[in-house]
Amino acid sequence: MIQFRPVVFVTGILLSIMAIAMIIPAVVDAAAGHPDWRVFATSSALSLSIGIAMVLATNASWHRFSLREAFVITNVAWLTIAVAGAIPLAFSELELSVTDAFFESMSGITTTGSTIIVGLDSSPPGILLWRGILQWLGGIGIIVMAVAILPMLQVGGMQMFRVEAFEADKVLPKAAQIAAAISIFYVFITIAAAVILSLLGMSGFDAVVHAMTSIATGGFSNYDSSIAHFKNPMIHWAICLFMVLGSIPFILYLRVIRGDLTSLLQDSQVKTFLIILAVSVLTITLWLWYIDEMSLGTSLRLSAFNVISVMTGTGYSSADYGQWGGFALALMFILMFVGGCAGSTTCGIKIFRLQVLYATTQAQLNRLIQPNGIFFPNYNNNPIPESVSNSVMSFFFLFAVSFVFLAVGLGAFGLDFITAVSGAATAIANVGPGLGDVIGPVGNFKTLPDGAKWLMAAGMLLGRLELFTILVMVLPRFWRG
Repeated sequence: MIQFRPVVFVTGILLSIMAIAMIIPAVVDAAAGHPDWRVFATSSALSLSIGIAMVLATNASWHRFSLREAFVITNVAWLTIAVAGAIPLAFSELELSVTDAFFESMSGITTTGSTIIVGLDSSPPGILLWRGILQWLGGIGIIVMAVAILPMLQVGGMQMFRVEAFEADKVLPKAAQIAAAISIFYVFITIAAAVILSLLGMSGFDAVVHAMTSIATGGFSNYDSSIAHFKNPMIHWAICLFMVLGSIPFILYLRVIRGDLTSLLQDSQVKTFLIILAVSVLTITLWLWYIDEMSLGTSLRLSAFNVISVMTGTGYSSADYGQWGGFALALMFILMFVGGCAGSTTCGIKIFRLQVLYATTQAQLNRLIQPNGIFFPNYNNNPIPESVSNSVMSFFFLFAVSFVFLAVGLGAFGLDFITAVSGAATAIANVGPGLGDVIGPVGNFKTLPDGAKWLMAAGMLLGRLELFTILVMVLPRFWRG
C-alpha cells in the first residue's frame, strides 16, 4: 500500500524552497517601488507556512519510500510547484486568469518557454525575474531528476545512466552528493553567463534573467521580441554557447573538473548532438544564403541561434523563422522533437534514445541479412541491455501516441492544423514557440481557448516527466500495490 507521508514531506520541502525563492522578486519589486512586492511577500508567507506544516507533520513518520511512492512524489511535487508558482502571477498587476497564470507557471517550471503575457517590455520587474527563476529552478530540477530519480524508476531507457552515474563514474559516491555538486556547478555557470552578458552590453537585470533562462534552456525573455530585442550579434553568439552548455550532461562537467578532460570529447551522445546541430545549422545557413539572399554572416548567425534554440528546446527567437520557407520550416519542426543530451536541462526525445533506436535497428537489419549471426546493439562501446531497448521502443511509441492525442485535442478546441500540430509538438517536447501566425516565433499563446491552454499545460508536464512517470499512475494495478 502506498504511503503518502513521504509524498507530503518531500512536497513540503520543495514548497518551502519555492517560498524562499519568492522573496527575491519581492525585494526587486520593493526596490523598484512596485506594489507587486506585497503579492510576492504574501505568496511567500503562504507557501512557507504550508510547506513547513507539511514537513513537521510527516518528519518522524517514515524512513524510506518505495518505487511506487517515488512515482507519486515526482508527479505531485512538479504539479504542486507549478501551482505555487502561479499564485503571484494570478494576483499580480497583470491580473492573469487562473488558466493563464497556471499555463505560464507550468511553462516556466517545465522550461517550455511558451508565454501568454503580452507586453513583456513594460511588465513589472518582479514578474520578469520570477519567470526566470521558475525556469532556472526547473532546469536544475530536471538535472537532479535525471541523475537521481529517473534511472531508479527505469523510465524510457534512463536506467542505462544509473551505471554511468554511480558505478563507472566514480565522481562522487552517493546520489545526494552528485546532485549537490551538479547544483553548485549550475549556480557557477549561471553566474558566469550573467557576467559575460553584462560585459557584452546587457543591463544587469536582463543579464541575470537571460543567464538563468539560457542555461536552463527555458527561453523566457524580458521582451516580446525575445533576443531580437538585442542588436549586438555578440550577445546572440554568447547565448548560443550557453544553450549548448545547458544541453550537455552535467555529470560530464564534474568529470572534467576532476581532470578527466577526454570524457566530454569521447562521449558518443555529446558527439552525436554536436554533429546533428552542426549539420542542421550549416543546412539552413546555405538555404538562407541561397534562397533569401542574405549575407553569409547574417545567415550563419540567424541559423545558428534559432536552430540551437529549437533543437535544445530553449525557445528563444532572433528572427521569424516561420518566414524562411517550407524547407526550413519542416526542418525546424523535426528539430523540435530531437532535444539535447540526457542529464542536461533540455527536453524532447533526447539524443541517446535516437542512438539506441539506430543501434537496435541496425542490429535487426544485420540479423535479416545473416540469420545465423549474433549481433548486439551498442551504446558508447557497451552492449545495450534488452530492457533498455524495450524501454526506448516503448518511449517512442508513447511519445507518438501522446503527440497525436494532443494534436487532435487542440484541433477539437478549434485550432487550425498548423497551430494544433505545432502546439502539440511544442508542448510535449517542451520547446516554447510553435509554428504559424498564432503561436509562431513572433506569436503568443494568449489567444488560445482556455481548454487548449489546460491541455497544453498537461502536455508540458507529460513531456517534462518523460511520459512513463505520469502514465504509469493511470494503471489500476499501480494503486492496488
